[in-house]
Amino acid sequence: MRVEFDLVMFDLDGTLIATAPEICDAVNDTLRHVELPEVTQQQVNDWIGHGTRTLLIQALAYSGGMSVAAVQASDKLPAIAATFDTHYQRRCGTRSHLYPQVRESLITLRTRGVKLAVVTNKESRYTRTVLDAHQLTPLLHWVVSGDTLPSKKPDPAGVQACLEKFGVRAARALFVGDSSIDVATARNAGVAVWALPYGYNMGQPIAACAPDRVIADCSALL
Repeated sequence: MRVEFDLVMFDLDGTLIATAPEICDAVNDTLRHVELPEVTQQQVNDWIGHGTRTLLIQALAYSGGMSVAAVQASDKLPAIAATFDTHYQRRCGTRSHLYPQVRESLITLRTRGVKLAVVTNKESRYTRTVLDAHQLTPLLHWVVSGDTLPSKKPDPAGVQACLEKFGVRAARALFVGDSSIDVATARNAGVAVWALPYGYNMGQPIAACAPDRVIADCSALL
């Protein structure tokens, strides 16, 4: 069967794995620890996309009635972030799940010789834990996390690093994501972008981001 792309890159949260429930659990674990009100699942869903630390700061700002800048400048933030790290590492894999057709599609693409990578803004220690919890690590050729390079999405550096690593031209590469950040990243890198409608796009419909295609699930890649 003809292979349309030599390299397929995926976002993680909201694209391959539904992680929001356990992220919300870890955020609320942390807020309770610092005696702040909990936040809702929908709020957490809408904050996903810029990395876990940014999400935590947004939750602290909202719950504590502070500005994001004030939270970022607080001398308490490192200790709170360490508390969150403990909770999230414990929560990883407890309430997340693969989206339909993810594992089957990755296995088939890999069998066909397609290089597979994840490019996520999630910090590497969490990325590894989540991927391992769902046995996806052996199916991937490379993972670029939010702290792998000096910049993260929508900067195209992660996509460009994948193109260089695998010697693939932009015209033969595809990015698959679920948010405006993913679409912007692909556009900035000059690669095609397909989007999934079930993820975390800050409460906005993914079609409004004008990806090349909106696909129902990962089996469309086959």
